[in-house]
This record gives sequence, C-alpha cells and structure tokens, in this order.
Amino acid sequence: MLSNVRVALVTGANKGIGFAIVRDLCRKFSGDVVLTARDEARGRAAVQQLQAEGLSPRFHLLDIDDLQSIRALRDFLLKEYGGLDVLVNNAGIAFRGQNHIPLPIKAEVTMKTNFFGTRDVCTELLPLVKPQDGVSKMGLTVLSRIHARKLSEQRRGDRIFLNACCPGWVKTDMGGPTAIKSLEEGAETPVYLALLPSDEKGPHGEFVMEKKVEKWGPHSQLPSWLLSLILP
Repeated sequence: MLSNVRVALVTGANKGIGFAIVRDLCRKFSGDVVLTARDEARGRAAVQQLQAEGLSPRFHLLDIDDLQSIRALRDFLLKEYGGLDVLVNNAGIAFRGQNHIPLPIKAEVTMKTNFFGTRDVCTELLPLVKPQDGVSKMGLTVLSRIHARKLSEQRRGDRIFLNACCPGWVKTDMGGPTAIKSLEEGAETPVYLALLPSDEKGPHGEFVMEKKVEKWGPHSQLPSWLLSLILP
C-alpha cells in the first residue's frame, strides 16, 4: 500500500477536458494522478501520449455505467493508496448529429450516465476521500450540493471541499470546433478546485465558473422529492 502517497483521479479522461485536467494535475499535483476511461485501448493510448510529454499518469479502467467497474476501482484505490485525495467527475456523454434516435431514448441514456453513473461513483468513492487534504469536484450542480451537505454533516472537522463547476464552452467532441475555449483553458477551473489548499475556507457545495462562485436556484433550496430521488 502506498498510503503515504496522495492520489488524484479523473473519470472519462482519455480525451477532451478530462485529458487536459490530467495533464495539468500531473504538472501541479503532489502525488499520483490516475487517468480512467471505459475503453482500455484509448485510455492507455492517452497515458502513452502524456508519457511522451514527460508526465507519469497511471491508468485504470472505469465504466461509470457499471457498478462492478466502479467497485473494482474502489478496491484498487484502497489497496494501493488507502483512500483517495482528489476526485474529478468528468465522464459524460452527449448525442451529436444522431437525430434518428428518439428523444426519450436519448434522455434515458444521457441521464443514466451523466447523472446516475456519476451518483454511483460518488456513493462508492466519496467515503474513500481522506480528511485534511481531500478536494472533490463534480459535474452535477444539484448532486454536488447534496453530497456537500452530507459531508459537512457526517464528517464534521474534516477539511473536504466538494463543488460543481462549468469549464465553459470548450473545443471538444461535445463542444464542437466553434467553441471559444481551448482544452487547457477548459481545465483551468476544475484544476483550480482540485488543488484548493486544505486551510482555505472554501468554496464548498458551490457552483463555480471562471474560478468564481455563481449563485444558482431560488435560495439554493432543494425540494424533498429531489433529495429522495438522488439519495437511496
């Protein structure tokens, strides 16, 4: 076990913003950085590309739609590191140029991955986050507010920050070629949150754009039906 070694993990990181986040963390994070992808060949190719740049990420297979895959990653983190320091939930899908697919099917598939898959990752991996120096970023605003509240209630005194962020309109497969931000620019806010010092007061449970907290929702209150939907 390398429990004295800090570890940061990025989901869906074989390309796009996730790949750029891994690259930046490899340069700035004091510890190991794990690049995950659901396609092993693409994931290992991404690692090799970063190794050619003189960086040293590790690879682990992860399909956030597969609970067994998530739990295998959980077991790996426990065995190798005794926990987790930084979690960046980046994995997600979007339908582009596939208008023949009925909208209800698109919605169901998108929600399964982008919402429920991310929820399952949080359920399995957030308990591993080490106190004092753990920072988590998640890409779902409401879900992040709920988990931030739970962390504050259940782990009082542990300096663990959890936020949602928007990287902006980035030149990726989803964003398209006319987007205004490069991959490196899109990674800036997620990496900023991932590297927040543990002695900072926050942000925590917030929605962040351009490294600034943005207000969202009427009084930021969550309806009870939404809480019951998200939390088992």
